[in-house]
Amino acid sequence: MDTALDKLKEYSKKYQVEQVIQPIKSDIATFSIRPNTYELIVVVSALEHVTSADEMMNVLRHMEKGTKLGGINCLIVHSEVKEIDIETNKNLDPYIEVNLPTDDMLNRLRRVYHGWKERKVLVKPLTYHIMRNGKTIALKTNAITYVTQK
Repeated sequence: MDTALDKLKEYSKKYQVEQVIQPIKSDIATFSIRPNTYELIVVVSALEHVTSADEMMNVLRHMEKGTKLGGINCLIVHSEVKEIDIETNKNLDPYIEVNLPTDDMLNRLRRVYHGWKERKVLVKPLTYHIMRNGKTIALKTNAITYVTQK
């Protein structure tokens, strides 16, 4: 996470927006979002790492309430994650806490953001190789991009 914050600071300086960027390191599930505060909320590959689907819904509801009228929430969340050991072709337990079917994840997003205008909904199947415990693992997922405006 510190690398992401370092990059945020670097890019905000490079693009001369550092006066409006306030980097905060926090657990997404406990981060306080005041109602009607944000014009833009961007969450990338974090919602699926809260402790449960109920906790994820709670975070989403706080984000929805925390967004100003006309504001945008841009989410990238993974669903149907599978991990396969390349050497043995064995399915492994994925390192993800909330691993829902894609339709279920989309339905949950649409329930929270009911009445908002969907600006972009994209489901992209991805496969990439990662190293875990010295082994090459194929990580397969449906990456959902969900952009909606209040």
